[in-house]
Amino acid sequence: MKYPNNINKKYKHEINYKNRGMNLETIINEACKYYLDNDIAVIYKKPTPIGVVDVDYKNGAVIKKAYFKEPSTLDYNGLYNGKYIEFDAKECHNKTSFPLSNIHNHQISHIKNIINHGGIAFLIISMNNNYYLFKGENLIDFITNEKRKSIPFSIIDSIGYKLNYNYNIGLDYIKGINIAYKGVENYEKNTKNQIKKEER
Repeated sequence: MKYPNNINKKYKHEINYKNRGMNLETIINEACKYYLDNDIAVIYKKPTPIGVVDVDYKNGAVIKKAYFKEPSTLDYNGLYNGKYIEFDAKECHNKTSFPLSNIHNHQISHIKNIINHGGIAFLIISMNNNYYLFKGENLIDFITNEKRKSIPFSIIDSIGYKLNYNYNIGLDYIKGINIAYKGVENYEKNTKNQIKKEER
């Protein structure tokens, strides 16, 4: 920038890269709100149960010490089209495979239980700039039949269901459920009609 007397001043513009990508949890939460507001599904993020040990009441009841009461199961649960739904959100920065260490043994047991009782359980995996719905049945099958400690990206890309980010909805995982589990055929039509109403 030019100032009087030909003085040049340069300002260092600091770029914050922290929020340049959309956080997976944020865009799932957007979708949950959209589905609830439009009476499509009732799905919530589960609060993690904690036990409070020490609270600082002098500074507005700040929790100073706490612990997790029990191992968490999966991140989200609720109902869609008469079916119980539960899923976990996983961000993977490894480009070639998804480490199974990202999923705890109690979560795998929990996924098996949900499937055995007729519910729908899956992972939403963010990987290589894409989002995938990976069915719990496929996860259990891989763990049961393979000795590998990670799922190759080629498998996730071939049998996972690619999810799209929609500006009006967020991460439209219900559309993925409909495809993966042969869901309600009219969902896409109803969603488009709802978006048209909002745009008027």
